Formats: sequence, structure tokens, C-alpha cells
Amino acid sequence: MNQHYQVCSRCVMDTSARDIVFNSDGVCNYCTDLEAGTKNTLGLAPEEKERRLQALVTEVKAQGKGKPYDCIVGVSGGVDSSWVLVKAVELGLRPLAVHMDNGWNSELAQNNIENLINGLGVDLYTHVIDWHEYRKLMQAFFDANVVDIELLYDNAMTAVNYQQAAKYGLKHLLAGTNEATEGMQIPESWNWFKFDKKNLRSIAKRFSDVKIETFPLFGIGEYIRYAVIQKIRWVSILDLMEFNKFSAMQQLQERYSYKPYPYKHYESIFTRFYQGYILPEKFGVDKRRVHMSTLIVTGQMSRDEALADLAKIPYHSQRELDEDKLYFLKKMGWTPAQLDAYIKAPAVAHDYYPSDLARWKWMAKLYKRVLGRS
Repeated sequence: MNQHYQVCSRCVMDTSARDIVFNSDGVCNYCTDLEAGTKNTLGLAPEEKERRLQALVTEVKAQGKGKPYDCIVGVSGGVDSSWVLVKAVELGLRPLAVHMDNGWNSELAQNNIENLINGLGVDLYTHVIDWHEYRKLMQAFFDANVVDIELLYDNAMTAVNYQQAAKYGLKHLLAGTNEATEGMQIPESWNWFKFDKKNLRSIAKRFSDVKIETFPLFGIGEYIRYAVIQKIRWVSILDLMEFNKFSAMQQLQERYSYKPYPYKHYESIFTRFYQGYILPEKFGVDKRRVHMSTLIVTGQMSRDEALADLAKIPYHSQRELDEDKLYFLKKMGWTPAQLDAYIKAPAVAHDYYPSDLARWKWMAKLYKRVLGRS
């Protein structure tokens, strides 16, 4: 572990990432790993990207022939997923937009999604999570003092997208995941493996009486069913085209009355409060660092701009933070004293509780070995 505070000389990752190391020029391993890991995506020649994109479009259309849709596009209201939906329609595809409402949607996110759906003329499926069940699961994660409370949403969102693809016999999930805006690896101590259904269930069982009856779950069994047997592909389509977050945002504003958010994933009130208050205050984590560092390395933001932004609180204003805090307390049924006690309680590692991560890693190694032999 680093004994003194240091910030990367190229991006803005710092020693709050426990495994960070710096070379003789002060450049961190997150920068170099990003560059090495994106050679086959960001490093592709434009003509090769276009060739792969058109091949994908042809495949999606062929496999979706005769069906009401030919692909699934998960939408949150954020820039990345919104832009995927726009590009899918422009490419002549017939997507079903899928959204998961966990009870924390901001009014702005709802308006953005509505404007986009109406403007593009596509169908929208919204899966509404049972709030009583979801609140108990969230409370269990708070009581467990683990860092990745968003594991709940991310796991369920993945399950819902695969379920809808399977329902319509579709083979392609076009996702907003991409290397240009989120290619930098998030430090292991800042979140947890999103497909770890066993960890989710273990925490829920230990800290609550909730019976998981309607909550969508995604784990090893679901992966084998959907990805291996039914061959449904999760496709980061933005990696097959030139994607600039700020250019896309401007076009969304001009064409679909899109209203931007101050930081990545702030379309959810809880995610905004989680990333803007809980993570920094309880866990010493500022996710803006990894998001901005990706934009710096991919040439979409300057380091000076990022440092100036990081000098401010992760909110537009203190007033908005205070409003979100009150909203969180009311929705969760907490008192200010309970929130203060939670923030002060020591963090607990996810793998303190039962987990499937080791099995996932074993499966990944086996898969690479099989590929190497083929």
C-alpha cells in the first residue's frame, strides 16, 4: 500500500485506489492498462470498425427476421445507453428499449427516456421492481457495510435485459458499455463483481427477512442459460464506432430535448447520493476520478478540467446534496442519526460473506483455455 498521497501525472487516479502503482514518470498503472486493453477497440482503424459494425448489423437483422424486434437496448436515461438507442435506429435496426425502474428514478431521467422513445418511435418495456422487496434488500446491504450497494440494481438490470431477449427469441443485447467513456478498470476495492448472485443472496439472508420472490437475479445459472445455451450476446456496440460523450450529449440535447446530468450515472437519485455522498464519506472513494481519467486518456477531457472539477463537491450545489439527503432519509425510513451511524461504521469486504467470485474466475480461466485449444 502507498505510504504517501500521490496523483497520476497523466490522469487523476490517486492513492485512494489501493493497488495503484506509478512508473518513473509518475504515470499510473490504470492509464497503461487502459491503453493496453483497448488496442482491439479504440485502436482499430475507422474502416475496420465500420466493417465490423456493418457485419454486426447484418447479423442482427438476419437473426431478428420475422420477429417484432431484432435486438434489446437497455436504457437508463444516461448518455451512453441513450446514444446506443439512437444509433440502433439510425442503422435500421428494430430495438425494444428496456428500462428497469427501482423506485429511484429522477424526474429528469424519466423525461429523457420519454422524449427519446417518442422521438425515435420505438417500443419501451419498463420493469418495475417491487419497492417493499427492494428496500429490504438495500437495507441488508447497508447493514452489511459493503461498498457496492449498486450490485443490487446492476445485477437485476442484467437479468431483465436477458429475460426480454429470451422472451422474443433475440440474440443481441446492444449495451451502452464502452471503452471510450468507461474503459478504465474500476479499482477492486471500489465495487464488486456484478454477477455474484450468491453474494447478494447471502447478504440478504444474513441481514433481513426478505423472501426474494420477484426480484430478478443473474448468476452462473442464468449466464449458462442465456449466454451459453441460448447464445444471447452482450454487445458493446459503441466500441464499433467513433464515440465522443460530449458530442453525443450535444446531439441528444438538440434532437431529443435531452437534459444532461452533472456526472456519470447521476440519472438515478440513489446513484447520485451513493456516488456523491456515501462513497466519499464512508469509503473514501470518489468515482469521478476513474470516470474522468478514462475521458482524459481517450482525449475527451483535459487533466486540468478534471482537477478543477474534483476540487468541488460531487454535486451541482450543497443545496442539491441536502435535498437528496432528505429524500434518501424519507424513502429509506431513516433518521439523520442512523445515516451518521452508518457512515461511521467500518467497511466490510464483500467476500467476508459467501461469494461465487472464485467459481466465476475458474470458469473464465477454463473458457480461455478452451479457446486456446480451438
